[in-house]
Amino acid sequence: MQREKFFPDEIATVAFGRELALVLKQAPNSGAIIYLTGELGAGKTTLCRGLLRGFNYEGAVKSPTYTLVEPYELPAVNVYHFDLYRLSVPEEFEYLGIDDYFAIENICLIEWASRGGIFVPKADLEIELTAVADGRQSFCVSGSEKGRDILKRLFD
Repeated sequence: MQREKFFPDEIATVAFGRELALVLKQAPNSGAIIYLTGELGAGKTTLCRGLLRGFNYEGAVKSPTYTLVEPYELPAVNVYHFDLYRLSVPEEFEYLGIDDYFAIENICLIEWASRGGIFVPKADLEIELTAVADGRQSFCVSGSEKGRDILKRLFD
């Protein structure tokens, strides 16, 4: 299943992240693996900020480019934001002790997932962001039954 949506500005991108959080809250086993793709500056971290705001997190949200993962252990759910851009080889991802992050109840947002190779679990949902004029175009693709359910709830 595929869906598209245009975000005219940063506010709309954050709002979409909040909507995604609402859908995830309503789903059984609310965790998910979500790949975020797009060029540098496409709005991936902005979307993450919106999702975290949807779970009532009010702190700073930064790209974990140098730390590789930024954990947000919230009352309702654990959200792990990965940025694999700086990996030299996929095996570096495995060295993070990744198994604990990918428990079924956790939400894992992964930027540059392809750099983690076979060590990155399959996505439930992939959201590609592309700069278009002053806004962003999103292209969302489900990768599992859970992902199809998320897209149905998000767009229907």
